Amino acid sequence: MSEFPSANVVVTGASSGIGQAVAETLARPGATLVLAARNADALNAVARRCREAGARVTVVPTDVTDAAAVQKLAEQARLAAGSIDMWVSNAGVGAVGRFHEVPVKAHEQVVRTNLLGHMNDAHAILPIFLDQGFGTFVNVISVGGFAAAPYAAAYSASKFGLRGFSEALRGELSGHPHIHVCDVYPSFVDTPGISHGANYTGRRLSAPPPLLDARRVAAAIVNLLAHPRDTVMVGSGAWGGRFAHMLAPAMTARIMNRVLTRYFATADTAAKTDGNLFAPPLKEGEIDGGLRSWPQGRAGRQALAVMTILTVLGLAAFFRRGGHASAAMRTPTPEGPLADPGGRNPRGSAA
Repeated sequence: MSEFPSANVVVTGASSGIGQAVAETLARPGATLVLAARNADALNAVARRCREAGARVTVVPTDVTDAAAVQKLAEQARLAAGSIDMWVSNAGVGAVGRFHEVPVKAHEQVVRTNLLGHMNDAHAILPIFLDQGFGTFVNVISVGGFAAAPYAAAYSASKFGLRGFSEALRGELSGHPHIHVCDVYPSFVDTPGISHGANYTGRRLSAPPPLLDARRVAAAIVNLLAHPRDTVMVGSGAWGGRFAHMLAPAMTARIMNRVLTRYFATADTAAKTDGNLFAPPLKEGEIDGGLRSWPQGRAGRQALAVMTILTVLGLAAFFRRGGHASAAMRTPTPEGPLADPGGRNPRGSAA
């Protein structure tokens, strides 16, 4: 951020979790932030913290599944900021349960938010980027964009689809060297998303360790302002999931189904709920979900062991092939060497 002290950034899904962490990471004197989500009260709470850090903040309550509302968000952002350096497309929801036991309307809402919502974001901001000649569009996807998740079929469909959408969009924009489409793939992140999400299992939800701090994901996203890259993997679990899927996608899905089935057989009971699918949660936003402090139990340890084994197998297969991976597979992690800064925003160090 020292290279972009006055960045103008739009963040959707900014009321909690990764979106809130991005907003608070960006907040500093000279920055202009436009924060969007459905929950106005939670957005205003985040905005207060960002203003206290010195940023100019505009709050625009928006449902990304409403294309007209997203167009208005883009218009208000341009009025507030003048130009837009980055749009972080981060809104997302989930529904957990066996596919045939989850209502079709729930599946539809997951796809509408996680895929069509991001397409609405891109459709609204790309004309602005093309007009100003620069800009970075960030799709926050997840390891679920590479490795399918049993008990979350619609979520997997939306994330696989979002990865394909991003790749197609990058192809279309390849003639515009200062407009970037960047994908961020974190592994499991400790956010309120799991507790806020729809749960049709009748069991308490958790996530396998190791869980990422959302602030680490936010740092990787903010780094894209100065060093845009097509693909950023965050966390060893993301690399493990990607290698495991490359090596044996069917086996990976079967193993994860076995682990999850065993977990749900022993987890505490919980009420079935639509969660935040059709309405925002009532609580104000928070970055952390508190899952890192929970006992993960036998199923969590098994999931970690499975991911470790599959990562090792994937690495072995990679090196047996002589390391001839695609350019995307060789993209450095956020902690690795930075990309050639020649692709940065043409406005220079004071975007």
